[in-house]
Amino acid sequence: MPVIPINYYIFLSLALFTIGIVGVLTRRNAIIIFMCIELMLNAVNLMLVTFSTYYNSGDAQIFVFFTMVVAAAEATVGLSIIIMAYRNLKTIDIDMFNQLKN
Repeated sequence: MPVIPINYYIFLSLALFTIGIVGVLTRRNAIIIFMCIELMLNAVNLMLVTFSTYYNSGDAQIFVFFTMVVAAAEATVGLSIIIMAYRNLKTIDIDMFNQLKN
């Protein structure tokens, strides 16, 4: 079975994290920002699993499992907040969320 070099995983994780950062900094849509944050979490999880496998340790893989559980709970709460904001404002533009203070 061919072995994929660790450099490929590092590059893929860096590319995913960079795409997530660019998406968070440039977009105004709340759902797209939320998806970019999830993309950054998955990039970090990929890096943790890569190094855990490389060093023959299962500790990071267990940590990744708990991170995915927290990310699923965050997705549930975050999407419900976005839906409630859409019901009040009829938009999901981040700049309009300042109106919720009133």
